[in-house]
Amino acid sequence: MAETCAIEGDQLTRQFGGFRALKGVDLAVPRGEIRGLIGPNGAGKSTLIDVLSGRAPRWSGTVKMFGADIGAMTAQQRRRAGLARSFQRTNIFPDLTVIDQLELAARAAETPNIDEIMAELNLAALAFRRAADISYGDQRRLDLALALIGRPKILLLDEPAAGLSIKESLELAHGLKDLAARWGVTVLLVEHDMDVVFSICDRITVLHLGAILAEGTPEEIRGVPEVVTAYLGTSL
Repeated sequence: MAETCAIEGDQLTRQFGGFRALKGVDLAVPRGEIRGLIGPNGAGKSTLIDVLSGRAPRWSGTVKMFGADIGAMTAQQRRRAGLARSFQRTNIFPDLTVIDQLELAARAAETPNIDEIMAELNLAALAFRRAADISYGDQRRLDLALALIGRPKILLLDEPAAGLSIKESLELAHGLKDLAARWGVTVLLVEHDMDVVFSICDRITVLHLGAILAEGTPEEIRGVPEVVTAYLGTSL
């Protein structure tokens, strides 16, 4: 019997007026996998993350978490069940200190693992600094830390490396890969930085115009002519 996937979407469709942002997308991410979700702007990546996390109104299809239908759950209920996400733009409060923000997020968590997360993401030295006063790279790490409060089982990350240098991006990516392996977290990663995607993802799903264009290992995706031509470029 096949192992139950951590997160699944079946025939996910979302329409804005006459525009179909998702066109019957099927997605299944096994436990413990880091899945990359790539595609050009407007492909439907963030919309798919919104549907899976419970932040999208007016969609159709089925969303399951470890085999259980969670389609009727709110975003907050999914978060309490172990499904966390980050956002393209940092979801932080500039005027609050790092520790204040983590404590605020921890109030609703059954496992308020603040000290553990600060150690994992090297935030302890910044604990009493306002978010507005730390570097952008540190703000991105804080955003990831907020998603990791409570040790979620599934992590949906929407461009966590956006705006970071190449060095910062790769450090964040490999730190995430190590942490996910040790904590047993399943990750769905939307990212434009192909160095990050191809270096840490077990499998990659390519979205194009709201539908899946290709899916496979990084090596398999490099070998799909339509993907290389439409998105990756000849260098890959």
